[in-house]
Amino acid sequence: MTTYQPHQSITDLFNLKGQVAIVTGGALGIGQGIAFRLAEAGATVMITDINPEAAQSTVAQIKESGGTAASMMANVANLGDEKHAIEETIKIFGRLDILVNNAGIFPFAPALEVTEQLWDKVMGVNLKGLFFTTQAAAREMIKQGHGGKIINIASIDALHPSGMLVHYDTSKGGVAMMTKSLALEFGPKNILVNAIAPGGIQTPGASSPDTSEELLKAFTARIPLRRMGIPDDIAKAALFLASDMASYMNGSLIVIDGGYLQA
Repeated sequence: MTTYQPHQSITDLFNLKGQVAIVTGGALGIGQGIAFRLAEAGATVMITDINPEAAQSTVAQIKESGGTAASMMANVANLGDEKHAIEETIKIFGRLDILVNNAGIFPFAPALEVTEQLWDKVMGVNLKGLFFTTQAAAREMIKQGHGGKIINIASIDALHPSGMLVHYDTSKGGVAMMTKSLALEFGPKNILVNAIAPGGIQTPGASSPDTSEELLKAFTARIPLRRMGIPDDIAKAALFLASDMASYMNGSLIVIDGGYLQA
């Protein structure tokens, strides 16, 4: 009988030491949780965000915990910002291994009240900005020659629509399909592209004026676990995708919603 001999220990499989990651929208919420976990696993993390103070605070917390991190102000909707952030990250840290496309917005609006300006704003951040950030990162990963990991934060709205969010739902549906398309194209370069579809997560965005207490209660009541998720629920999946544990996953969409879509 052949004895199973693992090639890497569990510890080694999750070890990101020596790797460099960029997390867009990494100052708060899900992005912050992902930045914390990647840094804990040994990655050097560059946080890009439109909120420089919050980003610097997250960097300080990572450093206090023994990790390595830096931050840059960048607006995903401004295509030059993220391209510059990628170039600066490589200039400072010497490489880029992981890109987490987390930045996103979800302003509520009935379909008949969605203006061209609002539509373009949501698409600019959630879809267009995500694509061109990915394009810039992939070019550098290909140039480096050692592959990489691209992790897109989609949403369960890519699979199940929500009221008053046609613009957001459309953008996240695009992210889900973009993930599959890029996985097909970048796979031969050993760049793995996967996505996570979070359900209801307790974040600053979920506590915005658009989300009333009644809406949150109704949403939570439908979740079989009867609770909202926390950023770390998504961060742990992102760590998995960034690690060698997911070395043969490409083009996948991981749903993390407490069972919401099954209800």
